Amino acid sequence: MDYDVIVLGLGPGGEEVAARLAEAGKSVLAADPHLVGGECPYYGCIPSKMILRGAEMLAEARRINGFAGSATVSPDYTPIARRIRDEATDDWDDTVAVERLEGQGATFARAAGALLGRDEDGKLRVDVGGETHRAATVVLSTGTAPAVPPIRGLRELQVRGSGPHKLIWTNREAVQATTPPSSLVVIGGGAIGCELGQGFSRFGSKVTIVEAAPRILMPEEPEASAVVADVFAREGIDVRQGVGVASVTEAAAGAAVTLEDGSVLEAATVLVAAGRRPNLANIGLETVGLAADARTVDIDETMQVQGPDGAIEGLYSVGDITGHGAFTHVSVWQARVLIAHLLGRESLYGGYDGLAWATFTDPEVGRVGMSEQQARDRGLTVRVGSEPMPSSARGWIHGPGNDGLVKIVEDADRGVLVGATVVGPHAGEVLGLLTLAVHAAVPTKTLATMHYAYPTLHRAILDAVRKLA
Repeated sequence: MDYDVIVLGLGPGGEEVAARLAEAGKSVLAADPHLVGGECPYYGCIPSKMILRGAEMLAEARRINGFAGSATVSPDYTPIARRIRDEATDDWDDTVAVERLEGQGATFARAAGALLGRDEDGKLRVDVGGETHRAATVVLSTGTAPAVPPIRGLRELQVRGSGPHKLIWTNREAVQATTPPSSLVVIGGGAIGCELGQGFSRFGSKVTIVEAAPRILMPEEPEASAVVADVFAREGIDVRQGVGVASVTEAAAGAAVTLEDGSVLEAATVLVAAGRRPNLANIGLETVGLAADARTVDIDETMQVQGPDGAIEGLYSVGDITGHGAFTHVSVWQARVLIAHLLGRESLYGGYDGLAWATFTDPEVGRVGMSEQQARDRGLTVRVGSEPMPSSARGWIHGPGNDGLVKIVEDADRGVLVGATVVGPHAGEVLGLLTLAVHAAVPTKTLATMHYAYPTLHRAILDAVRKLA
Protein backbone atom coordinates (compact mmCIF):
# COMPACT_ATOMS: atom_id res chain seq x y z
CA MET A 1 0.00 0.00 0.00
CA ASP A 2 0.93 3.63 -0.39
CA TYR A 3 1.03 5.90 2.67
CA ASP A 4 1.91 9.52 3.18
CA VAL A 5 4.23 8.57 6.04
CA ILE A 6 5.72 5.35 7.38
CA VAL A 7 7.18 5.46 10.89
CA LEU A 8 9.56 2.67 11.91
CA GLY A 9 9.87 2.48 15.68
CA LEU A 10 7.31 3.71 18.18
CA GLY A 11 9.25 4.93 21.16
CA PRO A 12 8.14 8.30 22.55
CA GLY A 13 9.36 10.23 19.49
CA GLY A 14 8.10 7.85 16.84
CA GLU A 15 4.73 7.51 18.55
CA GLU A 16 4.41 11.30 18.70
CA VAL A 17 5.19 11.66 14.99
CA ALA A 18 2.74 8.93 13.97
CA ALA A 19 -0.07 10.19 16.19
CA ARG A 20 0.15 13.89 15.35
CA LEU A 21 0.54 13.39 11.60
CA ALA A 22 -2.39 10.97 11.56
CA GLU A 23 -4.47 13.49 13.50
CA ALA A 24 -3.55 16.07 10.86
CA GLY A 25 -5.05 13.87 8.14
CA LYS A 26 -1.96 12.12 6.83
CA SER A 27 -2.17 8.40 6.04
CA VAL A 28 0.34 6.87 8.44
CA LEU A 29 1.68 3.34 8.84
CA ALA A 30 3.31 2.96 12.25
CA ALA A 31 5.38 -0.18 12.85
CA ASP A 32 7.18 -1.62 15.83
CA PRO A 33 7.84 -5.27 16.75
CA HIS A 34 7.70 -4.45 20.45
CA LEU A 35 5.65 -2.23 22.75
CA VAL A 36 4.13 1.03 21.57
CA GLY A 37 5.73 3.74 23.69
CA GLY A 38 9.13 2.06 23.74
CA GLU A 39 11.64 1.74 26.54
CA CYS A 40 10.63 4.74 28.64
CA PRO A 41 7.16 3.79 29.91
CA TYR A 42 7.79 0.05 30.16
CA TYR A 43 11.44 -0.45 31.12
CA GLY A 44 13.08 2.93 31.61
CA CYS A 45 12.05 6.34 32.90
CA ILE A 46 8.71 5.56 34.50
CA PRO A 47 9.17 2.21 36.27
CA SER A 48 12.71 3.01 37.40
CA LYS A 49 11.56 6.27 38.97
CA MET A 50 8.84 4.36 40.82
CA ILE A 51 11.60 2.26 42.38
CA LEU A 52 13.56 5.40 43.22
CA ARG A 53 10.54 7.17 44.71
CA GLY A 54 10.03 4.26 47.10
CA ALA A 55 13.74 4.21 47.91
CA GLU A 56 13.68 7.96 48.56
CA MET A 57 10.81 7.57 51.02
CA LEU A 58 12.75 4.90 52.89
CA ALA A 59 15.83 7.13 53.06
CA GLU A 60 13.81 10.09 54.36
CA ALA A 61 12.24 7.91 57.04
CA ARG A 62 15.68 6.73 58.14
CA ARG A 63 16.78 10.36 58.47
CA ILE A 64 14.15 11.04 61.11
CA ASN A 65 16.28 9.55 63.87
CA GLY A 66 18.26 12.25 65.63
CA PHE A 67 16.62 15.00 63.59
CA ALA A 68 12.88 14.88 64.15
CA GLY A 69 12.20 12.02 66.54
CA SER A 70 12.59 8.33 65.93
CA ALA A 71 11.35 5.86 63.36
CA THR A 72 11.71 2.19 62.55
CA VAL A 73 11.78 1.41 58.83
CA SER A 74 10.84 -1.98 57.37
CA PRO A 75 11.29 -2.00 53.58
CA ASP A 76 8.68 -3.82 51.52
CA TYR A 77 9.24 -3.96 47.77
CA THR A 78 5.87 -5.54 47.01
CA PRO A 79 3.93 -2.26 46.62
CA ILE A 80 6.60 -0.96 44.23
CA ALA A 81 6.49 -4.09 42.06
CA ARG A 82 2.69 -4.01 42.05
CA ARG A 83 2.61 -0.33 41.11
CA ILE A 84 5.02 -0.89 38.22
CA ARG A 85 3.01 -3.85 36.95
CA ASP A 86 -0.50 -2.44 37.41
CA GLU A 87 -0.18 1.33 37.04
CA ALA A 88 2.84 1.93 34.81
CA THR A 89 2.94 -0.97 32.38
CA ASP A 90 -0.41 -2.82 32.45
CA ASP A 91 1.72 -5.91 33.02
CA TRP A 92 3.79 -4.93 29.97
CA ASP A 93 0.72 -4.83 27.74
CA ASP A 94 0.40 -1.93 25.29
CA THR A 95 -3.22 -2.50 24.28
CA VAL A 96 -4.25 0.95 25.50
CA ALA A 97 -1.39 2.62 23.61
CA VAL A 98 -2.22 0.75 20.39
CA GLU A 99 -5.90 1.66 20.66
CA ARG A 100 -5.00 5.29 21.27
CA LEU A 101 -2.71 5.37 18.24
CA GLU A 102 -5.27 3.74 15.99
CA GLY A 103 -7.96 6.06 17.36
CA GLN A 104 -5.84 8.98 16.19
CA GLY A 105 -6.00 7.59 12.68
CA ALA A 106 -2.75 5.65 12.23
CA THR A 107 -2.47 2.10 10.92
CA PHE A 108 -0.45 -0.02 13.34
CA ALA A 109 1.72 -3.02 12.47
CA ARG A 110 3.32 -5.18 15.12
CA ALA A 111 6.37 -5.85 12.99
CA ALA A 112 9.92 -4.83 12.28
CA GLY A 113 10.57 -2.65 9.27
CA ALA A 114 13.41 -2.17 6.82
CA LEU A 115 14.13 0.21 3.97
CA LEU A 116 14.13 -1.32 0.48
CA GLY A 117 15.36 1.65 -1.54
CA ARG A 118 13.16 3.62 -3.99
CA ASP A 119 10.68 2.98 -6.73
CA GLU A 120 11.02 4.64 -10.12
CA ASP A 121 8.78 7.52 -9.02
CA GLY A 122 11.13 8.28 -6.13
CA LYS A 123 8.96 7.00 -3.29
CA LEU A 124 10.70 5.06 -0.55
CA ARG A 125 9.94 1.34 -0.34
CA VAL A 126 9.71 -0.26 3.08
CA ASP A 127 9.33 -3.88 4.17
CA VAL A 128 7.04 -4.19 7.20
CA GLY A 129 6.54 -7.72 8.46
CA GLY A 130 7.16 -9.24 5.04
CA GLU A 131 4.89 -6.85 3.14
CA THR A 132 6.17 -4.03 0.94
CA HIS A 133 4.70 -0.54 1.31
CA ARG A 134 5.61 2.83 -0.15
CA ALA A 135 5.66 6.38 1.17
CA ALA A 136 7.03 9.77 0.19
CA THR A 137 8.17 10.20 3.81
CA VAL A 138 9.75 7.62 6.10
CA VAL A 139 10.72 8.34 9.69
CA LEU A 140 13.31 6.18 11.47
CA SER A 141 12.85 6.01 15.24
CA THR A 142 14.11 2.56 16.12
CA GLY A 143 15.77 3.54 19.40
CA THR A 144 18.35 1.62 21.38
CA ALA A 145 18.58 -1.55 23.45
CA PRO A 146 20.73 -2.49 26.45
CA ALA A 147 24.33 -3.16 25.43
CA VAL A 148 26.05 -6.30 26.69
CA PRO A 149 29.83 -5.83 26.70
CA PRO A 150 32.11 -8.63 25.45
CA ILE A 151 33.07 -9.85 28.91
CA ARG A 152 34.15 -13.47 29.08
CA GLY A 153 31.27 -15.68 30.22
CA LEU A 154 28.69 -12.90 30.37
CA ARG A 155 26.66 -13.73 27.27
CA GLU A 156 26.63 -17.44 28.13
CA LEU A 157 25.02 -16.72 31.50
CA GLN A 158 22.70 -14.05 30.15
CA VAL A 159 20.63 -16.52 28.13
CA ARG A 160 19.74 -18.60 31.19
CA GLY A 161 16.32 -18.13 32.71
CA SER A 162 13.70 -15.57 31.76
CA GLY A 163 12.47 -12.21 33.04
CA PRO A 164 13.48 -11.20 36.55
CA HIS A 165 14.45 -14.81 37.33
CA LYS A 166 17.53 -14.51 35.14
CA LEU A 167 20.96 -14.47 36.73
CA ILE A 168 22.06 -11.61 34.47
CA TRP A 169 19.80 -8.56 34.33
CA THR A 170 19.60 -5.50 32.17
CA ASN A 171 17.33 -2.63 33.16
CA ARG A 172 14.44 -4.55 31.58
CA GLU A 173 14.65 -7.48 33.98
CA ALA A 174 15.39 -5.16 36.90
CA VAL A 175 12.10 -3.29 36.65
CA GLN A 176 10.18 -6.57 36.33
CA ALA A 177 11.56 -7.90 39.62
CA THR A 178 9.03 -8.68 42.32
CA THR A 179 11.66 -8.75 45.08
CA PRO A 180 15.07 -7.09 45.38
CA PRO A 181 18.01 -9.47 45.03
CA SER A 182 19.86 -10.34 48.22
CA SER A 183 23.04 -9.11 46.57
CA LEU A 184 23.73 -7.29 43.33
CA VAL A 185 26.83 -6.49 41.29
CA VAL A 186 26.21 -3.64 38.86
CA ILE A 187 28.47 -3.54 35.80
CA GLY A 188 28.51 0.12 34.81
CA GLY A 189 28.42 3.24 36.96
CA GLY A 190 26.46 5.47 34.61
CA ALA A 191 23.02 6.90 35.30
CA ILE A 192 21.11 3.61 35.01
CA GLY A 193 23.58 1.62 37.10
CA CYS A 194 23.76 4.24 39.83
CA GLU A 195 20.01 4.82 39.98
CA LEU A 196 19.02 1.16 40.14
CA GLY A 197 21.98 0.24 42.35
CA GLN A 198 21.03 2.79 44.98
CA GLY A 199 17.34 1.95 44.64
CA PHE A 200 17.82 -1.75 45.33
CA SER A 201 20.36 -1.03 48.07
CA ARG A 202 17.78 0.99 49.99
CA PHE A 203 15.40 -1.96 49.76
CA GLY A 204 17.99 -4.26 51.33
CA SER A 205 20.23 -5.53 48.54
CA LYS A 206 23.97 -5.65 49.15
CA VAL A 207 25.21 -3.67 46.16
CA THR A 208 28.58 -3.26 44.46
CA ILE A 209 28.94 -0.91 41.49
CA VAL A 210 31.86 -1.53 39.14
CA GLU A 211 32.92 1.24 36.75
CA ALA A 212 35.84 0.82 34.35
CA ALA A 213 36.20 4.57 33.87
CA PRO A 214 38.05 6.62 36.49
CA ARG A 215 34.78 7.57 38.22
CA ILE A 216 31.06 6.87 38.27
CA LEU A 217 28.76 9.22 36.33
CA MET A 218 31.69 9.93 34.03
CA PRO A 219 29.84 12.37 31.71
CA GLU A 220 29.09 14.64 34.68
CA GLU A 221 31.34 17.15 36.42
CA PRO A 222 33.98 15.45 38.63
CA GLU A 223 32.53 17.23 41.67
CA ALA A 224 29.13 15.65 40.99
CA SER A 225 30.64 12.18 40.73
CA ALA A 226 32.51 12.71 43.99
CA VAL A 227 29.40 13.77 45.90
CA VAL A 228 27.37 10.79 44.72
CA ALA A 229 30.23 8.34 45.37
CA ASP A 230 30.61 9.69 48.91
CA VAL A 231 26.89 9.29 49.60
CA PHE A 232 26.96 5.76 48.20
CA ALA A 233 29.85 4.86 50.50
CA ARG A 234 27.96 6.19 53.53
CA GLU A 235 24.94 4.12 52.54
CA GLY A 236 27.01 0.94 52.32
CA ILE A 237 27.26 0.69 48.52
CA ASP A 238 30.67 -0.62 47.48
CA VAL A 239 31.90 1.50 44.56
CA ARG A 240 34.81 0.17 42.50
CA GLN A 241 36.08 2.86 40.11
CA GLY A 242 38.79 2.63 37.49
CA VAL A 243 38.66 -1.15 37.19
CA GLY A 244 37.01 -3.27 34.52
CA VAL A 245 35.40 -6.70 34.63
CA ALA A 246 37.50 -9.59 33.33
CA SER A 247 34.96 -12.42 33.49
CA VAL A 248 31.63 -13.57 34.88
CA THR A 249 31.04 -17.17 35.91
CA GLU A 250 28.39 -19.12 37.75
CA ALA A 251 28.98 -19.51 41.48
CA ALA A 252 27.26 -20.89 44.55
CA ALA A 253 25.84 -17.48 45.43
CA GLY A 254 24.70 -16.95 41.84
CA ALA A 255 27.51 -15.33 39.89
CA ALA A 256 31.18 -14.60 40.45
CA VAL A 257 32.44 -11.40 38.86
CA THR A 258 36.21 -11.28 38.50
CA LEU A 259 37.64 -7.81 38.12
CA GLU A 260 40.76 -6.91 36.16
CA ASP A 261 42.63 -6.26 39.41
CA GLY A 262 42.07 -9.91 40.38
CA SER A 263 39.42 -9.35 43.03
CA VAL A 264 36.28 -11.47 42.89
CA LEU A 265 32.75 -10.33 43.73
CA GLU A 266 29.93 -12.80 44.31
CA ALA A 267 26.29 -11.86 44.06
CA ALA A 268 22.87 -13.38 43.56
CA THR A 269 22.31 -11.19 40.50
CA VAL A 270 24.41 -9.17 38.07
CA LEU A 271 22.93 -6.04 36.54
CA VAL A 272 24.52 -5.02 33.24
CA ALA A 273 24.21 -1.26 32.86
CA ALA A 274 27.05 -0.65 30.43
CA GLY A 275 25.36 1.63 27.93
CA ARG A 276 23.00 1.22 25.00
CA ARG A 277 23.36 -0.06 21.44
CA PRO A 278 21.46 1.51 18.51
CA ASN A 279 18.78 -0.55 16.78
CA LEU A 280 20.15 0.18 13.30
CA ALA A 281 21.17 -3.28 12.13
CA ASN A 282 19.08 -4.85 9.39
CA ILE A 283 16.91 -1.81 8.69
CA GLY A 284 18.22 -1.35 5.15
CA LEU A 285 20.33 1.78 5.56
CA GLU A 286 22.54 0.66 2.70
CA THR A 287 19.57 0.76 0.29
CA VAL A 288 19.43 4.56 0.59
CA GLY A 289 23.16 5.22 0.48
CA LEU A 290 24.00 5.01 4.19
CA ALA A 291 26.51 2.72 5.90
CA ALA A 292 24.89 -0.54 6.97
CA ASP A 293 26.95 -0.56 10.17
CA ALA A 294 26.27 3.06 11.16
CA ARG A 295 25.94 3.70 14.88
CA THR A 296 23.99 6.94 14.48
CA VAL A 297 21.94 8.66 11.82
CA ASP A 298 23.05 12.19 10.94
CA ILE A 299 20.21 14.74 10.75
CA ASP A 300 19.78 18.44 10.03
CA GLU A 301 17.62 21.07 11.72
CA THR A 302 14.46 19.61 10.19
CA MET A 303 15.38 16.06 11.26
CA GLN A 304 16.08 15.10 7.65
CA VAL A 305 18.68 12.35 7.34
CA GLN A 306 21.98 13.37 5.80
CA GLY A 307 24.01 11.04 3.61
CA PRO A 308 27.54 11.33 2.17
CA ASP A 309 26.22 13.52 -0.64
CA GLY A 310 23.74 15.60 1.32
CA ALA A 311 20.12 15.29 2.41
CA ILE A 312 18.28 12.06 1.60
CA GLU A 313 14.93 12.99 0.11
CA GLY A 314 11.95 11.93 2.20
CA LEU A 315 13.96 10.24 4.98
CA TYR A 316 13.86 11.61 8.52
CA SER A 317 14.89 10.40 11.95
CA VAL A 318 14.23 11.18 15.62
CA GLY A 319 15.30 9.72 18.95
CA ASP A 320 18.30 7.92 20.36
CA ILE A 321 19.67 6.83 16.98
CA THR A 322 20.37 10.45 16.02
CA GLY A 323 23.13 10.69 18.63
CA HIS A 324 21.85 13.82 20.37
CA GLY A 325 21.24 12.27 23.77
CA ALA A 326 19.33 9.12 24.67
CA PHE A 327 16.56 10.96 26.49
CA THR A 328 12.79 10.83 26.09
CA HIS A 329 12.51 14.60 26.17
CA VAL A 330 14.98 14.96 23.29
CA SER A 331 13.12 12.41 21.19
CA VAL A 332 9.75 14.09 21.74
CA TRP A 333 11.24 17.54 21.08
CA GLN A 334 12.75 16.29 17.82
CA ALA A 335 9.39 14.77 16.93
CA ARG A 336 7.64 18.10 17.38
CA VAL A 337 10.26 19.87 15.27
CA LEU A 338 9.72 17.29 12.53
CA ILE A 339 5.92 17.46 12.75
CA ALA A 340 5.99 21.24 12.34
CA HIS A 341 8.28 20.88 9.33
CA LEU A 342 6.19 18.23 7.60
CA LEU A 343 2.98 20.18 8.18
CA GLY A 344 4.49 23.43 6.92
CA ARG A 345 4.30 25.18 10.28
CA GLU A 346 6.76 27.56 11.94
CA SER A 347 9.99 25.83 12.93
CA LEU A 348 10.36 24.76 16.56
CA TYR A 349 14.08 24.00 16.26
CA GLY A 350 16.12 25.52 19.07
CA GLY A 351 19.44 23.68 18.87
CA TYR A 352 21.18 21.50 21.43
CA ASP A 353 23.29 24.04 23.32
CA GLY A 354 20.77 24.03 26.16
CA LEU A 355 20.34 20.26 26.27
CA ALA A 356 19.49 19.29 29.85
CA TRP A 357 19.06 16.03 31.72
CA ALA A 358 18.79 14.68 35.23
CA THR A 359 20.09 11.58 36.98
CA PHE A 360 17.71 10.55 39.74
CA THR A 361 20.13 9.26 42.31
CA ASP A 362 19.86 10.72 45.82
CA PRO A 363 21.21 13.36 45.64
CA GLU A 364 19.90 14.09 42.17
CA VAL A 365 22.29 15.35 39.50
CA GLY A 366 20.93 17.91 37.04
CA ARG A 367 23.02 19.03 34.09
CA VAL A 368 22.65 21.45 31.19
CA GLY A 369 25.05 22.34 28.39
CA MET A 370 28.80 21.91 28.61
CA SER A 371 30.94 20.80 31.51
CA GLU A 372 33.89 22.95 32.53
CA GLN A 373 36.31 20.66 30.67
CA GLN A 374 34.17 20.60 27.53
CA ALA A 375 34.07 24.40 27.53
CA ARG A 376 37.86 24.60 27.89
CA ASP A 377 38.33 22.00 25.15
CA ARG A 378 36.13 24.17 22.94
CA GLY A 379 38.66 26.97 23.41
CA LEU A 380 36.36 29.23 25.42
CA THR A 381 37.58 31.70 28.03
CA VAL A 382 36.05 30.04 31.06
CA ARG A 383 34.97 31.33 34.43
CA VAL A 384 33.51 28.94 37.00
CA GLY A 385 31.37 29.57 40.05
CA SER A 386 30.44 26.96 42.63
CA GLU A 387 28.44 26.87 45.84
CA PRO A 388 28.05 23.84 48.16
CA MET A 389 24.39 23.06 48.69
CA PRO A 390 24.75 22.78 52.49
CA SER A 391 26.13 26.34 52.54
CA SER A 392 22.90 27.77 51.20
CA ALA A 393 20.26 28.68 53.77
CA ARG A 394 17.71 26.14 52.50
CA GLY A 395 20.39 23.48 52.12
CA TRP A 396 21.47 24.02 55.73
CA ILE A 397 17.84 23.93 56.90
CA HIS A 398 17.28 20.72 54.93
CA GLY A 399 19.86 18.93 57.06
CA PRO A 400 20.35 15.19 56.39
CA GLY A 401 20.33 14.48 52.67
CA ASN A 402 21.56 17.94 51.70
CA ASP A 403 24.74 16.77 49.95
CA GLY A 404 25.43 18.63 46.74
CA LEU A 405 26.47 21.82 44.99
CA VAL A 406 25.66 24.25 42.22
CA LYS A 407 28.37 24.74 39.60
CA ILE A 408 28.08 27.14 36.68
CA VAL A 409 30.33 27.51 33.64
CA GLU A 410 30.54 30.89 31.90
CA ASP A 411 31.90 31.91 28.51
CA ALA A 412 33.63 34.99 29.89
CA ASP A 413 34.03 36.61 26.47
CA ARG A 414 30.27 36.65 25.90
CA GLY A 415 29.27 36.93 29.54
CA VAL A 416 26.76 34.05 29.35
CA LEU A 417 26.49 30.60 30.88
CA VAL A 418 27.31 27.67 28.61
CA GLY A 419 26.82 24.96 31.21
CA ALA A 420 25.69 24.21 34.73
CA THR A 421 25.35 21.35 37.18
CA VAL A 422 23.12 21.05 40.22
CA VAL A 423 23.60 18.25 42.73
CA GLY A 424 21.24 18.00 45.66
CA PRO A 425 17.62 17.57 46.72
CA HIS A 426 15.26 18.20 43.78
CA ALA A 427 18.24 19.10 41.57
CA GLY A 428 16.30 18.31 38.41
CA GLU A 429 13.74 20.95 39.35
CA VAL A 430 16.33 23.55 40.40
CA LEU A 431 17.98 22.99 37.01
CA GLY A 432 15.06 24.64 35.21
CA LEU A 433 16.29 28.17 35.86
CA LEU A 434 19.76 27.33 34.61
CA THR A 435 18.43 25.52 31.54
CA LEU A 436 16.61 28.70 30.54
CA ALA A 437 19.74 30.77 31.19
CA VAL A 438 21.88 28.56 28.94
CA HIS A 439 19.29 28.12 26.19
CA ALA A 440 18.38 31.80 26.00
CA ALA A 441 21.96 33.05 26.59
CA VAL A 442 20.84 35.20 29.50
CA PRO A 443 23.73 37.52 30.46
CA THR A 444 25.42 36.55 33.69
CA LYS A 445 25.04 40.16 34.82
CA THR A 446 21.29 39.74 34.50
CA LEU A 447 21.40 36.62 36.66
CA ALA A 448 23.26 38.65 39.29
CA THR A 449 20.49 41.27 39.38
CA MET A 450 17.56 38.86 39.75
CA HIS A 451 15.45 38.35 42.85
CA TYR A 452 15.90 34.82 44.22
CA ALA A 453 13.22 33.78 46.70
CA TYR A 454 14.59 33.12 50.17
CA PRO A 455 15.14 30.58 51.56
CA THR A 456 15.14 28.27 48.56
CA LEU A 457 17.50 25.72 47.08
CA HIS A 458 17.66 27.66 43.83
CA ARG A 459 19.09 30.65 45.67
CA ALA A 460 22.39 28.77 45.67
CA ILE A 461 22.57 29.76 41.98
CA LEU A 462 23.00 33.40 43.03
CA ASP A 463 25.87 32.42 45.34
CA ALA A 464 27.52 30.54 42.47
CA VAL A 465 27.11 33.56 40.17
CA ARG A 466 28.78 35.79 42.75
CA LYS A 467 31.74 33.39 42.89
CA LEU A 468 32.45 33.37 39.16
CA ALA A 469 36.20 33.55 38.77
